[in-house]
Amino acid sequence: MARNVLVLNGPNLNMLGTRQPEIYGTETLADVEALCDAVGRQLGMAVTCRQSNVEGELVTWIQEARSAFDGILINAGAYTHTSIAILDALKASERPTVEVHMSNIHARESFRHSSYVSHAAVGMVCGFGSDGYRLGLMALDNLIAGGAAAQGGSS
Repeated sequence: MARNVLVLNGPNLNMLGTRQPEIYGTETLADVEALCDAVGRQLGMAVTCRQSNVEGELVTWIQEARSAFDGILINAGAYTHTSIAILDALKASERPTVEVHMSNIHARESFRHSSYVSHAAVGMVCGFGSDGYRLGLMALDNLIAGGAAAQGGSS
């Protein structure tokens, strides 16, 4: 039976390919979603990709993941550094969560070094561009296979 995984992308990720290509590259969100779908198929996962610039919509999708998905891969964009609501929703979802960022957030402005999402995530992949999604899905596949030990949020 396929594992169901939710891939969430936050604000401005719909602008991939045109927004700061020197940081985020030239791949579009459609390219990233196609990559996630292909990797998911290789791993035996059913991948659902969603993107929103609206914090509340992301929170709603995370809440729905509790009953509809086996795990969450999330690039919360700028909400990574500001959203306690997303943190609380991730914790309440009780789904293993992997955080992903295309850029290395620790090598950028100091305000990007702090992540609320990390408090609920099992781990983070950052700095590898779209390949971070592939690595994150592989990690999530292992976490889901590991069952209850895969719950995050130790910090």
